[in-house]
Amino acid sequence: MKGGDGYFDAAVAARYDETSAAMFAPAAIDPVVDVLTELAAGRRALEFAIGTGRVALALRARGVEVHGIELSNAMVEQLRAKPGGAQIRVTIGDMSTATADGSFGVVYLVFNTIGNLTTQEAQVACFANAAAHLEPGGTFVIEVGVPDLQRLPPGETVRPFALSDDHLGFDEYDLANQGLVSHHFERFDGRFERTSLPFRYVWPAELDLMARLAGLRLRDRWSDWDRAPFTGDSRKHVSVWAKPG
Repeated sequence: MKGGDGYFDAAVAARYDETSAAMFAPAAIDPVVDVLTELAAGRRALEFAIGTGRVALALRARGVEVHGIELSNAMVEQLRAKPGGAQIRVTIGDMSTATADGSFGVVYLVFNTIGNLTTQEAQVACFANAAAHLEPGGTFVIEVGVPDLQRLPPGETVRPFALSDDHLGFDEYDLANQGLVSHHFERFDGRFERTSLPFRYVWPAELDLMARLAGLRLRDRWSDWDRAPFTGDSRKHVSVWAKPG
């Protein structure tokens, strides 16, 4: 990842909530918080890549003590400016190596952010870091999309994912290296600005192996936070791995 604030600098952080507005709607947030509250079971929760607090603040409102790890100071400044944000303790650092004090009943990483770690080594380290923070019987939860390769026409590497008047989005795949660059063209003040974010896409089975290396075992996998079954047609998954108790 880039140094400093990574790809989420002050300009990106300032409009992050606006550009991700649909993810802040109660219909999107409530099922996430329902699952995490149940998994926390009265214990503390740790969010990797806490960002501007989309999930953490809602979870705290349910009575769960939430801590965070975040690479971008600019994103944390946005969190701090929100009601209740200053009460959430955040460690600034890379989620694959940075640590928070104490142990937790649940560690979670949502909205495809495991892919922001662009090497397999870093993703493996992220699982190890999550496991090290968990209490016995605690769980690590990841929400991430299923790679869209089956929808790529033969010989092509780019697939559109957003086509609106204000946002054009294209995913560019590097099949040889399991890479993905997500290109966003967004309209601000009457003109389009481009942002390109690199990811490493990862398969559910590969994540399960990373979990095993960290001493975790798969407990649940759903196609969304409503716990619908995960199938071959699912476009994403929510997976829960448990630390032996």
